[in-house]
Amino acid sequence: MPRSVNHVASKAKRTRILKLTKGYYGARKNVWTVAKNTWEKGLTYAYRDRKNKKRTFRALWIQRINAAARLEGLSYSQLMGLLHKAGIEINRKVLADLAVNNPDAFKAIVDKVK
Repeated sequence: MPRSVNHVASKAKRTRILKLTKGYYGARKNVWTVAKNTWEKGLTYAYRDRKNKKRTFRALWIQRINAAARLEGLSYSQLMGLLHKAGIEINRKVLADLAVNNPDAFKAIVDKVK
């Protein structure tokens, strides 16, 4: 008796993954084993970089706050210390946005803590 395989399901799985690898370079887009390995590795990178993105953005916000604070005659650490001492609870994301898009509001915050 011949072996029974569910070819419909296995072909659908291959097609789905090959569709996801569309646009990749060379054999990575159309050779099943290479495409599958590349796609799986991509999932690993995606997981890792979702964590790294938070790190990267925090570093960017700190650089922007530091640049704006130095225009006001303070360093980043001095500004954050003064904010903490004054009891102003404002996160780095909002502070960096104010520094870039609304310098007058940032200056008002700095003047308040000085």
